[in-house]
Amino acid sequence: MQDAEQLQWAEDKWQQIIGKVSLTSRRIGDSFPYISIDGQYYNEEPDWWTNGFWPGLLWLIYRENGDERLRNLADSVERQLDAPLHQYETLHHDVGFMWSLTSVAQYKLLGNPDSRRRALTAASHLMGRYNAKGHFIRAWNQPERVGWAIIDCLMNLGLLYWASEVTGDPRYRHLAMEHSDMALRDIIRPDGSSNHIVSFDPETGQRLGAISGQGYAADSAWSRGTAWALYGMALGARYTGENRYLDSARRTAQMFLDHLPEDGLPPYDFRAPHEEGMGMDSSAAVCAASGMLEIARLVPAADARYYRDAAFGMLKKLDERCGTWDDDGEEGLLRMGTANFPKRAFVNVPMIYGDYFFAEAICKLRGHEELFW
Repeated sequence: MQDAEQLQWAEDKWQQIIGKVSLTSRRIGDSFPYISIDGQYYNEEPDWWTNGFWPGLLWLIYRENGDERLRNLADSVERQLDAPLHQYETLHHDVGFMWSLTSVAQYKLLGNPDSRRRALTAASHLMGRYNAKGHFIRAWNQPERVGWAIIDCLMNLGLLYWASEVTGDPRYRHLAMEHSDMALRDIIRPDGSSNHIVSFDPETGQRLGAISGQGYAADSAWSRGTAWALYGMALGARYTGENRYLDSARRTAQMFLDHLPEDGLPPYDFRAPHEEGMGMDSSAAVCAASGMLEIARLVPAADARYYRDAAFGMLKKLDERCGTWDDDGEEGLLRMGTANFPKRAFVNVPMIYGDYFFAEAICKLRGHEELFW
């Protein structure tokens, strides 16, 4: 398909996104949607890791059409996140997901000084989770997880890179690169697949082993983790210009494409045996597609076309397979996301981060190069 045809498809899809979100936002409002059950998104607590994706989606739309109602909703969600930001104890490594798509987004679009302060506070918290012996950012807060690092955290590092840029302080960038280099060494495998969780001795930094987490097994290939690795390393390459991060992103992208089913909808784990009612994950595919479009910005033109075409093909197939445009009773944009199949938690349902990454990827196909990450 020619670029003009890709652009027209993306324009048509973008208008559908605007139309649906404009309607669903009237019920969802300034809440914290996570999973759609029976057609409606239910709300999480303010400290939940996905709480940046809904306002991030609203900011994507506001950036183009200046809808003040959506801006006010996004701003209200951001202000409500002050509660966990100041409480501190419940925060985790996913502050990047939460404040990049809220405070960094608003600061980039409107220059709001309060948003800048919030994002820098979150970045400082993320720095405070760093283990200097193991060169990793601690994922979660439970005492038994003090030495755990996870692949997801690569997506949070954009908050640190941004903080270095706006403050002129290289420490944030240095720490982000330390964690990224640890991931290259200890989490991402040579074939581009990755572990979900790696455990370290928090006193010595010694790698103790891998843990399956949301994947099928410790040595399998959780598809959303693969997407985190792909996109996270592409972000690292964008911010630093380091080829080792770009090379890693490209290896993982190829691994993802090589294992992707014909219909574009990946299973929750590429190496899990098929079973009845198996979890699929559209969110992994749209995150990977957005990451591939990021890679396309960083490679020579001939290679860029490969990644752009691959991303477009994935998005088009997913739209045909999972899109909800013909269902007025469904608030989610994409069906068939899976939060945690090993725990049978929210299997084959719409999820807010799938919606966000789909919209973000469509924006990139339409020519937007700026990011909230």
